[in-house]
Amino acid sequence: MQKENEKAMPALHGVAASRSAVLDEAHIGDIHGAFGSICQHDIAPRYGWGPKIRTLMAIVGPGLIVMVGDNDAGGFSTYSQAGQNYGNALLWTLPLLIPVLYVNQEMVMRLGAVTGVGHARLILERFGKFWGAFSVIDLFLLNALTLVSEFIGINLGLQFLGLPKIGGVLFAAAVIIAAASTGNFRRFERFAMCLVFISLLLVPLFIMVHPPMSEVAHGLFVPQMPNGRLADIMLLIIGIVGTTVAPWQLFFQQSYIVDKRVTPRYLKYLRVDLGIGFVIVIGGAIAIMGTAAATFAGHSEYGNFTDCLGMSQGLEKYFGRAPAVMFALALINYSIVGACAVSLSTAYAISDVLNFKHSLHRKFSEARVFYSVYAGLLLVAAMLVLTPGVPLGLLTNSVQVLAGVLLPSATVFLLLLCNDKAVLGPWVNRRMTNVYSGIVIATLVMLSIILTAAVLFPEITEKQILAILIGGSVIALAAALGTAAVKRRRPVVEALPVDYSQRDTWRMPPLGELPADLMTPVKRVWMGTLRGYLLVAAGLVLVRIVRLALFHH
Repeated sequence: MQKENEKAMPALHGVAASRSAVLDEAHIGDIHGAFGSICQHDIAPRYGWGPKIRTLMAIVGPGLIVMVGDNDAGGFSTYSQAGQNYGNALLWTLPLLIPVLYVNQEMVMRLGAVTGVGHARLILERFGKFWGAFSVIDLFLLNALTLVSEFIGINLGLQFLGLPKIGGVLFAAAVIIAAASTGNFRRFERFAMCLVFISLLLVPLFIMVHPPMSEVAHGLFVPQMPNGRLADIMLLIIGIVGTTVAPWQLFFQQSYIVDKRVTPRYLKYLRVDLGIGFVIVIGGAIAIMGTAAATFAGHSEYGNFTDCLGMSQGLEKYFGRAPAVMFALALINYSIVGACAVSLSTAYAISDVLNFKHSLHRKFSEARVFYSVYAGLLLVAAMLVLTPGVPLGLLTNSVQVLAGVLLPSATVFLLLLCNDKAVLGPWVNRRMTNVYSGIVIATLVMLSIILTAAVLFPEITEKQILAILIGGSVIALAAALGTAAVKRRRPVVEALPVDYSQRDTWRMPPLGELPADLMTPVKRVWMGTLRGYLLVAAGLVLVRIVRLALFHH
């Protein structure tokens, strides 16, 4: 298969990248997006708005799907809780998420277009079998639990609409499986784009509830801490960040871009696609939080969030049936998008690492493992939600814990890969990007530690949370200064020259031809620290889950 790939690459990538690391020949060829196609031999420049818009229409998809999937059942629950319990006081956290989202998704988007290889496979090749196996196993467990939360969201929406639970959940699972199993990439993307369009239901919902815009604007642009227990408020803020920056997004977007056959030539269009996704995801979060605040302000339910079913019931009670139905339908829709993306990210990662064919361009008979993982995860999650006595609360709780454990490793690997010249060549991060990314990642790591600690130890106090923040900031600053000092003393190793004039066509060479990853002393220290953190955190997670299971029993 590798030889076939190499023969096909010259026509696709030109002189600068006659060979690439693409592992599945189905990832080579014309781009067939939901709204247009681009021939693999089309390297003509785009002049004028017409050609540029047509190109954008063909490329659009990866950013929109991953961002809409971001406002899944977990997002609905978190944003509704923030609005019902604290009004508009936490709206200011949402604009701050845009740079966090951009840093992570832009880097992984670049990796997908330039390397032609999935995120899990790159981790395996550049960091070894331990980290490759860890990333896939942890992703599998986390995504399996996340899918359960998606079906819980679907079930709550069905329950409000008065539809049968068993039939509705199984029908949703069947639709999600069928959408991706036709062997036609364009057909799946058109299905996903329909769901993206339906997600705009939050716009008329927001208009019908008509929250006071002066209060919404004040909440968005004037940071404030609402009245209440600081520990609870901090954990909710972390929950808002955590539901927006999820590890599955990295694995999904990179593999989906590879599967769509997008090359570096179209990265600027991918960035526009991602920008549109930002508008939808942040706008949707504002609509949910603002709607919840307006619905329960001055009523007995204010400050007493239960779940999204309670949100729908409150809307019906104070604003009528129509907005309540819109909320329930939007919840189901976003949960379906999330379920599609989460299950696909798992199937891509497992097939990528184990060298199985993995493409939506292939039929089931051509990619049995890929589609079996995809469908199997969905069916197991659906059956767990339908099985009486299953501790759904424990499973949802475990999602938060595992996300807190996995996020540091996922973000660290992402930054390291985007500084690997053998992998990205002329597309590696610039210095300012690294500084900015490092600050964002350090913040995410601290928040994930607080989240993990808070779920493991619910009695955590405000002083302990502040101590973690202050201590983490001091450690991060000391680590940055120490790393900079070591780099100054280390002799500079000249990198292989790269022809920047061919940047739009440069692709990562075949994996077997990559030079060995240079494990510098600094990198060894960081990887050892990360491994120690993960071992300790995993042990604490196991203890906590066992305790919760025994208590539930």
